[in-house]
Amino acid sequence: MLEHGGNLREAAQRYGRDDWLDLSTGINPEWYPAPAIANNAWHRLPEPDPALALAAQAYYGAPQMQPVAGTQAAIQALPRLRLPSRVVVTAPSYAEHAHHWAQHGHTLRQVPYDALDAAVAECDVMVVVNPNNPTGATVPRGQLLDWAARLSARGGWLIVDEAFGDTGAQASAASQGAGSATPEGLIVLRSVGKFFGLAGLRLGFVAAQPALLDALANLLGPWTVSGPAQQVALAALQDSAWQERMREQLRAGGQRLQNLLAAHGIRSSGSALFQWWPEARAEDFHEHMARQGIWVRLFSKAARGIRLGLPPDEAGWQRLELALTLWTKEKP
Repeated sequence: MLEHGGNLREAAQRYGRDDWLDLSTGINPEWYPAPAIANNAWHRLPEPDPALALAAQAYYGAPQMQPVAGTQAAIQALPRLRLPSRVVVTAPSYAEHAHHWAQHGHTLRQVPYDALDAAVAECDVMVVVNPNNPTGATVPRGQLLDWAARLSARGGWLIVDEAFGDTGAQASAASQGAGSATPEGLIVLRSVGKFFGLAGLRLGFVAAQPALLDALANLLGPWTVSGPAQQVALAALQDSAWQERMREQLRAGGQRLQNLLAAHGIRSSGSALFQWWPEARAEDFHEHMARQGIWVRLFSKAARGIRLGLPPDEAGWQRLELALTLWTKEKP
């Protein structure tokens, strides 16, 4: 399996401490307050609740959405729904996309964001992480819909991973307006794990044409999303007051994090949930932070650099600032 953030057990074993400030995931540190679960939720088989799909369609503005056990489930399944194809994946970006498209007979290329438009004519499937994880790069919605139309004209797909899209200014690529259908060839992935801080639910949604959603559901099989996860997500998706307050809070937190890094000579980019920068001494920075009990995300390969999520409280902010001050003093 590929390496990801949030691996605190590994950190504890390696460094022999358990007082970690975990900034390694980019997940909202203030999770949605889960409501009480129905008494029979653990007893019943988790048949799909139509209200959950409708709530997701209203929240994302999509004509039709399929709940899945985290967008990871869709990332692993979609390459199995096509015959061998020419696939372009944005680079650098969330590594699971390229990892799974490479395993099912497809021809894979990883292409930087500024070369994607030219690459549309040379592929059958394009995967765009928007906003990108880890760099925060974005592609305008109109550009995405144009690529989707060009690809679908020859039976291709545009897959847009919007896992970090809840705090952005532009509408989802899945949002098509009342009475419209998802365009042919467009597949949009959304997650409740990041913005709602509910990664443990393992719940996401896929927007696409009905025939493709049916094929995806058949491949994934029955009972893919637990009953308790459906109940919690339904409440979260319908709580517009919490959502609006949290968007403002996270945008302020993201700006504070970027400003804090800049004050220590680090020029970063990212989203309201994380900041990233190319770091020449990435391993040294990761090791320095670990010695301070702060677990950050190290990217040692294509996206060589560091990603930081938001501290959960003022004590966490002060702890991060102290660690950055010590790093600045230690640099040669």
